[in-house]
Amino acid sequence: MLGYTPSLAMLSHLILFVATFPFIYYLLAIYSSWRYFRESKLEGVDYKPPVSNLKPIRGLDPGAYENFASFCNQDYPSYELLFCVGSAADPAVPILKQLIQDFPDRHIRIIFRSDGDASNDKVAKLAQLVEEASHEVLVINDSDVRVGPGYLRTVVAPMHHPNVGAVTCFYASVDDTTFAGNLHTIGMLSDFYAGLLVARRLDGVKFAIGKTIVTTRSYLAEFGGYESLRNRPGDDLLVGRLIAEQGHEVQLLPFTVQTVSGEASFQDLLQKRLRWMVVMRHMRPAGHFGLLFTQGLFWSALAMAVHPVTAVIAGYLVTYLGLRTVMTWIIGRRGLKQAGVWRRMPLIPVWDAAAFLLWLTSFTRSSIRWRDGQYYIRNGKLVAATD
Repeated sequence: MLGYTPSLAMLSHLILFVATFPFIYYLLAIYSSWRYFRESKLEGVDYKPPVSNLKPIRGLDPGAYENFASFCNQDYPSYELLFCVGSAADPAVPILKQLIQDFPDRHIRIIFRSDGDASNDKVAKLAQLVEEASHEVLVINDSDVRVGPGYLRTVVAPMHHPNVGAVTCFYASVDDTTFAGNLHTIGMLSDFYAGLLVARRLDGVKFAIGKTIVTTRSYLAEFGGYESLRNRPGDDLLVGRLIAEQGHEVQLLPFTVQTVSGEASFQDLLQKRLRWMVVMRHMRPAGHFGLLFTQGLFWSALAMAVHPVTAVIAGYLVTYLGLRTVMTWIIGRRGLKQAGVWRRMPLIPVWDAAAFLLWLTSFTRSSIRWRDGQYYIRNGKLVAATD
């Protein structure tokens, strides 16, 4: 046991107490996830308004043609596909032109837009796409998404409710063949989605996930649209939050789209995750600091270090591993029906260790690297590092 003085003994017991906080969070995550997947159902409503499907494009993702083609095979009566790229020199343009040739019956348009003076190139493209869209209902998704024929019917259906202002859903990778890909997947299932479902239980859905955002031109216009976000990071989160702040419901569907993993290496995954954590530190500083008390691996290790007796070691280790396993199973296997969840379970402590170190590192970073640029985040806005 750490030390022999009363003050050190008191510190030791305080650490043992605080180390239970992540377990309380895990129990809340288990309850929130179980209730969500038990109560949430996909609607079978025959609601099929004309839709504009908007895709900002920059460069090529793995399997780009198959990703795009999946949106051309929708079992949906009336929709258009709009792609926005920076210039005709973008490597995605030949694939998009091939798509137009291969699906002549689909309404597909390519829109060109330079980056201009917007820091967030993706948002600048989305602002242009919304302006060019022919229909009121908009389905927005990233270029690495791949979907089945019923995708549009499923994600658009909840919009028939007059109080629903946006719809979003989960995503999972289809080709986790690398260590980085498998680690990313277990992190999404055991960590990221758990946090979203806890947030939903405590405060409602005040976020959106960029792999699918369904809304309307009118709902976007209420907060100023994408044009008001052209220099902001975390645009997906912000769209959901701003629509919710206008008094509309944001609905999280128990539905999963596929993505083709872009995590080529462990380093790529760490850089992407660190960028997101730095953005969150600036957008939600109190919530970001509060992540400390969800770090079960760190606190369990600290508890075992200051009180290294068999009962403490066994109690904290078994509780940590048991709760993390149950969380991941409920979300990944029972809820999202993902294959290979058990096979990835041993990676949970690896993810937790990496996530904790990245959380610490996020407090040392004043800038982020995004695409081929370096940016500061100042007053909630992206500012090029050269400015």
